[in-house]
Amino acid sequence: MQLDNTAALVTGGASGLGAATAKALAQRGARVFALDLEDGIDKAPEVPGVTYVSADVTDPGQVGAAVAVAAGSGAALRTVVSCAGIGPSARIFGKKGVHDLALYAKVVQINLIGTFNVLALAAETIAATEADEHGQRGVIVNTASIAAYDGQVGQAAYASSKGGVVGLTLPAARDLAQYGIRVCTIAPGIVETPMLATVSDEYRGRLAAGVPFPRRLARPEEYAQLALSIVDHDYLNGETIRMDGALRMASR
Repeated sequence: MQLDNTAALVTGGASGLGAATAKALAQRGARVFALDLEDGIDKAPEVPGVTYVSADVTDPGQVGAAVAVAAGSGAALRTVVSCAGIGPSARIFGKKGVHDLALYAKVVQINLIGTFNVLALAAETIAATEADEHGQRGVIVNTASIAAYDGQVGQAAYASSKGGVVGLTLPAARDLAQYGIRVCTIAPGIVETPMLATVSDEYRGRLAAGVPFPRRLARPEEYAQLALSIVDHDYLNGETIRMDGALRMASR
């Protein structure tokens, strides 16, 4: 699918995976609308071709308004990449007691329900656009994690939410096929994002040493490269692709 002179929506677009993807889409000629919370946008750098829009992915009204901004840009909305998410750690039961139910619900609300909210509202708008000569109208790329398959100690909430994104992928692709909309998911391994900024170099080194090859952490730009490859590859649909350097994380 062609990106030039189309509109694209990227959630979590002010930093990390989302920022790298927004920049890459803009460099390919798309008019990019990067959704994030106001605090994130305040810290985000100016990027040519990227317009920041304040929105909470769990709020249908805010997401609907952001989709309308992209759709009203004068270019057809064709691409959506959902990167917004959180990953707090807590054991189901431990020294601090039972896992806080509100925290569990918040992780699922943002990572899974937020992803679905963006997908559904964007799909409605994309479906109303004119199809290209191949019947295509758009592509939606969601973000899971290898935690969906190899969830670690303390990742009950995160793994649940990302497992839900994986489970959403195929039925979403089937639901939206009649409108010429493809749906795929990327399941990254350990990526050098702001989520890792608070840990020591020594700890990052241990994480990198566990990756079979290449023996390093992934870069946000590599996620962006894969997202654009999915956009480009018209026959990829309903698939979750691991981007993890062949990492299969042990239980501890």
